[in-house]
Amino acid sequence: MQNIRPATVVIPLPNQDFDPTEAAVSWEILRESGHRVLFATPDGERAYGDHRMLTGEDLDIWSFIPGLKNFKILGLMLRANVEARRAYQMMETDPVFLKPMTYQELALEKFDGLLLPGGHYARGMRRYLEDRTLQSFVGSFFESGKPLGAICHGVVVAARSISPKTGRSVLYGRRTTALTWRLEKASWLLMRFAGRVWDPDYYRTYPEEPGEPEGYRSVQAEVTRSLARPEDFLDVPRTAPYYFHKTSGMFRDTDSDDRPAWVVQDGAYVSARWPGDVHTFAQTFSLLLSKQPERVVQD
Repeated sequence: MQNIRPATVVIPLPNQDFDPTEAAVSWEILRESGHRVLFATPDGERAYGDHRMLTGEDLDIWSFIPGLKNFKILGLMLRANVEARRAYQMMETDPVFLKPMTYQELALEKFDGLLLPGGHYARGMRRYLEDRTLQSFVGSFFESGKPLGAICHGVVVAARSISPKTGRSVLYGRRTTALTWRLEKASWLLMRFAGRVWDPDYYRTYPEEPGEPEGYRSVQAEVTRSLARPEDFLDVPRTAPYYFHKTSGMFRDTDSDDRPAWVVQDGAYVSARWPGDVHTFAQTFSLLLSKQPERVVQD
């Protein structure tokens, strides 16, 4: 008798500071779609999401004042919404999330799909973005033709991953989106002048070095430099329906409303910009997994 096993997806994470919405909502949607989800971290220890994005604490200009830490305005606007926080709490009860594998244990034959979430806080994210072992795995996985999804800074991991076939970024010759400079700059300026003024680069994982133009180390700029053509980076065209919903940063998609979302699919590769795209991103990735050749198990 033949049975069809569920697709097995791995979600690599840093030890801390990943975006809770992009990871947890993706996890929930994939699980609800019948897929099996595993996790990996650099050392096999459990990962922790960016607590500021979960609680909204330390994002307002007065947050450093004793007694005012829990009085939030920007924090309530910028943190993960109630649905994402609920998904994160559920993910924390998953034994697989609590006992991840290491990056060294990642092997192409173990997985049917790979999903790369983002996050921006440099303290934890740089280890994930710069890990050569993870990049090597991503390069091989991309060239296998299996479904790969990347959102926000997760696209930077893909951009830095080198194809073993071509010696170029795996995104060279592909179309993609990622966190746009417009969205990244808006959040950065908000923190710089109205939020964490004592930590003005909180939303910039890689601030520019002296002599570099503004935005040179933004996600959009780095990803674009890895592409065959600048026009292969796809932002929302002004003619797109619901353009303001998609670009203002004021709206997020839901499981039943994709108007604010912007997701790009190029073959077996799916990309998105920020947490406001995550439902549509994860649903698109899940559907792509379901369309792959059947995984037959002999009883």
